[in-house]
Amino acid sequence: MEEYDFLVIGSGSGLDVANAAANQGQSVAIVEKGRLGGTCLNRGCIPSKQLLYHADVLETIERADAFHIDATVEDVDFAEIVREVTADVHGSSDSIERGLVSSDRHDLYQAEGRFVDERTIELVVGDHDGERLTADTVLVAAGTRPAVPPIDGIEAVDSLTSREALQLESTPDHLVIVGGGYIAAELAQFFGTFGSDVSIVGRRPYLLPDADAEVAAEFTERYADRFDVYTGYEATTVVESGGSITVEARPFSESDGDADAETAGPGETVSVTGDELLVATGRVPNTDTLNVEAAGIETDAAGFVETDEYLRATADGVWALGDIVGEYLLKHNANHEARAVTRNLFGEGLEPVDYSAMPFAVFGSPEVAGVGLTEQEVREADREYATHTYRYEETARGSAMKASGFVKPIIDLEGEILGCHIVGPEASDLIQEVVVAMTAGSGTVRDIRESVHIHPALSEVVQRAFSGQFTRGGGHDHGPDH
Repeated sequence: MEEYDFLVIGSGSGLDVANAAANQGQSVAIVEKGRLGGTCLNRGCIPSKQLLYHADVLETIERADAFHIDATVEDVDFAEIVREVTADVHGSSDSIERGLVSSDRHDLYQAEGRFVDERTIELVVGDHDGERLTADTVLVAAGTRPAVPPIDGIEAVDSLTSREALQLESTPDHLVIVGGGYIAAELAQFFGTFGSDVSIVGRRPYLLPDADAEVAAEFTERYADRFDVYTGYEATTVVESGGSITVEARPFSESDGDADAETAGPGETVSVTGDELLVATGRVPNTDTLNVEAAGIETDAAGFVETDEYLRATADGVWALGDIVGEYLLKHNANHEARAVTRNLFGEGLEPVDYSAMPFAVFGSPEVAGVGLTEQEVREADREYATHTYRYEETARGSAMKASGFVKPIIDLEGEILGCHIVGPEASDLIQEVVVAMTAGSGTVRDIRESVHIHPALSEVVQRAFSGQFTRGGGHDHGPDH
């Protein structure tokens, strides 16, 4: 039995806490069964956004004729694009591994770990099979994996998850995507831009169902102009025959929840056939591989680790962070939680994690970003509020870009920012000043309205959204460009 002061399971954002522990002079063990760097670096946001930027470049060229520029694309080396991104990602992961292996402050165990007792794990599969490690403090940061829904026939077909899709070296002729969230949206943009026909089957009325409904509706309409989009349908059967994969889907009613076929909504079924199937229906926590019950670590109904407001798990001396906690499955949230755990472990007192201004972004075309409450969440909470919507094309820069989209702030009747939601170019950057206002400013309309914005930069669309006539309970007021 090897004994340590600190042990972390997972090598994503949990490494930040491990490094802090090492800097405190503690003995540190890191258990990782896969590539170093976690999901974001190896199978998530880093490779996907690198690939998507290539799609952005191609899309820009293809839009050139709208600006009276005659430009053509003579060739695309798709395989080389994917290989280059994969090599870059692997290089970063290998660099992390080399640093840990050469460190005299960390012990790296490249194996799968399972709890056998309080703060004690047994290593399996790797070079240290059968060894046991124990620590005074254990951090569970083992992440999530793609969910595979109970679709009839899904186990018998050769389907893709995001992991495999990010390494395809040729574009499908026709990609069928089951799922309507951000992974589906981003991979539809990537493969669709590089020439694949794309069909999307999603259960909810709109794509991006967790976004503000008005934003999700515009995003869905824009995607429906480019792809075959079947929202409000649940995939029920998958069949593979002769190199083609067919998905059968039936109407899905929101009121049915996870209803069975007998309670499905009214309407006709649809059938969609392609040569590749991507399953993008969410993610499940890896707690079922860790035997967390042996350590007294409680999970919720979906399997995510239960923590208090400081990110302490239910077992003494055990903490958790990142996707496996399930608060927000976002890398920047995991980094935020890592900073919180570090403060709480090595600081002078405990401080709750502040999720009040946690932004998100979807790198589709158009981009979508948001922070705070959606309008539907405000309504469900029975709070008084006001909104205002301002469109990109009503600013000088937006007009020059031939951009389409809008910014939608939501405030309370005292002017406090409750949320803001954007659909359109550079949404992931434009949302940031709202995040800063909610985090470091007074958190009111005044922070943005009275800040000087460069004219005619695109950021004016945010300022004007916060400067117009808000409508109580919703509505629109599009002011002129000046």
